[in-house]
Amino acid sequence: MEFPSPSPAASTAPSPGAAPGEGATAVPVWLAERLAAAGGSVPFATYMAWALHDPEHGAYGSGRLQVGPGGDFATSPSLGPDFAALLAPQIAQWLGELAADLPEDASAGDPTQRPLALIEAGPGEGSLARDLAEQLAAGWPELAARTELVLVEPNAGMAARQRQRLAGAPLPCRWSSFEALAAAPLRGVVLAHEVLDALAVERITWDGALWRRQRVALHQGALRLEPGEPLGPEASPQLEALGLLGPGPQRPPGWSTELHPQLQPWLAACGAALARGPLLVIDYALEAWRYYAPSRADGTLMAYRGQRASGDPLREPGHWDLTAHLCIESLQAAARASGWQPIGQCRQGEALLALGLAQRLHGLQQVQAAGVSPADPAGLEWQAGVAVSSAELSLGTLLARREALLRLVDPAALGDFRWLAFHRGPVSAQPVPLAAGPAAAASPAAGPDPELPLFLREPPLA
Repeated sequence: MEFPSPSPAASTAPSPGAAPGEGATAVPVWLAERLAAAGGSVPFATYMAWALHDPEHGAYGSGRLQVGPGGDFATSPSLGPDFAALLAPQIAQWLGELAADLPEDASAGDPTQRPLALIEAGPGEGSLARDLAEQLAAGWPELAARTELVLVEPNAGMAARQRQRLAGAPLPCRWSSFEALAAAPLRGVVLAHEVLDALAVERITWDGALWRRQRVALHQGALRLEPGEPLGPEASPQLEALGLLGPGPQRPPGWSTELHPQLQPWLAACGAALARGPLLVIDYALEAWRYYAPSRADGTLMAYRGQRASGDPLREPGHWDLTAHLCIESLQAAARASGWQPIGQCRQGEALLALGLAQRLHGLQQVQAAGVSPADPAGLEWQAGVAVSSAELSLGTLLARREALLRLVDPAALGDFRWLAFHRGPVSAQPVPLAAGPAAAASPAAGPDPELPLFLREPPLA
């Protein structure tokens, strides 16, 4: 998502021990009943899971949140089809490597019966899956003929909207879970775009002597955060790795942050569903030294709704998106512990430039300058890798696409997202068999090292 500035109405999270009414938030009936049944308070991770994923009351579980420029927050795919068009050559490269490594005798030589999978976890509105399916079908028809879309969406409300968006998609499509897929693991590519940031985090706070888990408590009809039980000695290795074992005077009592205990279970479940292939995580993430810098005294947790940002995670539970940045070192450690091999990582701006964003911008400028009649767009349809239909030759549309491309690489927003790639199973050393086609012809040329993902290569010359 992009980072809207906190609205004037946005409140900050109540401090531990705040009295009701001092930054506290009124609690809905359903949550009050659950907290009362739990003894008056629950760990923050439990609250976050309820607020996001409860099938009836959660912001995602109920399908209440809307993704897109006119919704609660915007993501890279929601800005238009160019994000998927840039990502498609990378997906095709990986699928091509997997196809080349299939046994010669698989399915009696019929390539269409040697299936590959493009698996998207947490597909949001389904726009990225739909756009990628269309790009693969247009640019790499042989790969598309043996590829299915598999959507892993635990929230029924979101899945219902995805089914509408993906009706008539050019690839066969089905919904499943990692647990169900583990019964017959797939060979394919897993895409996790802004998914891991929605996993419930553990909030911890320093009381001057001990690290304590934060809890969400019910007090006289209102919510507040309060310190709970101390972290045990088993947490010491992780705290030491993150630079938190000895907080020191730079982190005074009340200094709070997040840990990410759900990363390893998610990565293990994802890995069990995949026999072989890469995982691409695209999310906002920070190195540990930045994530846990003393100046970041309240962590990275934020709430989003209606293009507004709030620092209060207790505000209108079930109506706001709650997200926390990923810690790169924590993600990498959880991946290694789950059997994933790291491939590499970079910022989104760097990744998209390596995938040809500069050429795409140049192509739009050429289309704009040409002034060709919409009745005859011949020669412009795939100019510099930019698909332009007769309906898209208006100046307003071209300028909107140009603006969206620039937003994707803006270092102050979407351009600072991280792309982190991991692999499961042996890594292919064979050349990438990209099918002929307009998208393939427009993709960056393969370099001397076929094992290196396209998005980690040097950007092509504009």
